[in-house]
Amino acid sequence: MDRTLDNSGTRDVSEKLRFDVAALEAWMERHVDGFAGPLSVRQFKGGQSNPTYRLDTPAHAGNPGRAFVLRRKPPGKLLPGAHAVEREARVMGALGQQGFPVPRIHGLCEDESVIGTPFFVMDMIDGRIVWEAHFPDMERETRAAHFDAMNATIAALHNFDPAAIGLGDYGRATGFVERQLARWSKQYFADPDAGRLPQLDAVVAWLEKNLPADSGDARVVHGDFRCDNMIFAPELPGAEPRVAAVLDWELSTVGDPAADFVYHLMMYRMPAAIFAGLSGMDLAALGIPSENDYVAAYCRRTGRDHLPDIDYLAVFVMFRLAAILHGIKGRHVRGTASSGHAAAMIDRLEPLAELALVQTRAARL
Repeated sequence: MDRTLDNSGTRDVSEKLRFDVAALEAWMERHVDGFAGPLSVRQFKGGQSNPTYRLDTPAHAGNPGRAFVLRRKPPGKLLPGAHAVEREARVMGALGQQGFPVPRIHGLCEDESVIGTPFFVMDMIDGRIVWEAHFPDMERETRAAHFDAMNATIAALHNFDPAAIGLGDYGRATGFVERQLARWSKQYFADPDAGRLPQLDAVVAWLEKNLPADSGDARVVHGDFRCDNMIFAPELPGAEPRVAAVLDWELSTVGDPAADFVYHLMMYRMPAAIFAGLSGMDLAALGIPSENDYVAAYCRRTGRDHLPDIDYLAVFVMFRLAAILHGIKGRHVRGTASSGHAAAMIDRLEPLAELALVQTRAARL
């Protein structure tokens, strides 16, 4: 599967995810300053959880036309707490006020009568999404600068005091890993349509047995911080690589920043064949920092002297990603998966579960 080809750009809206465009236009006329329809609607190819659409308006006299992005809950049966577009809109709005790179939110609609499910509308951000963790087709120095930009961005996120930016009640400050393990294992066990994997059963048992003490640290965490959930600024002569926007905040909360960073760090332990990872690549030749150097840079930027429980957290985040893929499998079986290549994603579930099990055997606790 070519992730760049399969995820880049837009396509016609799938039949199951169509909605009343006229109703959306009426809502945007009331809530988006300067909006002038009619709308042209396309569905983004990427995205597995919350369906995401590109909205374009035509050029008028004195108005060059505009592009927006709509993100909505999928229709159909949903697991409790999943697909929380309301939370996405809230956290992005709060972070945007602090100058953190997120798209501007124009409005949140929780009235299901408009298009069938809750949604929000945000700005369309110009730039590049990189779908492969080794940043192909880049010069060595440019690739290194992109890694540094990612590292600086997640460190900046974890340096915010949630209470100081209006997100003190966005999640519980303690017991993050324990609660997340309980949540995702419950969702895994509660989805009979997707079946069970003995590898994941064993991983859950290992995680429960070896749960470390709570770190006591609480920050805003993204929950899915990967290169393909960022928009990098357009390449301009003389411009340094930077993250123009961080996308997909569905899994965000207040929690343990170490777990959030280790999820991002998972790219180092993941082979490209499973989930666009770096394992087995010649990092030095590519200009990519080693795992240890990348951790050290993050620690410097966040005022830490080390990152605790990395091996445990690596298993935890692999399990959580496997649980997400398991949920995609369930939605695929039920016919509500939002991405056109859900089946290809599901094929990675068992190899990822096996990799997580291997990590339990190699963990240094």
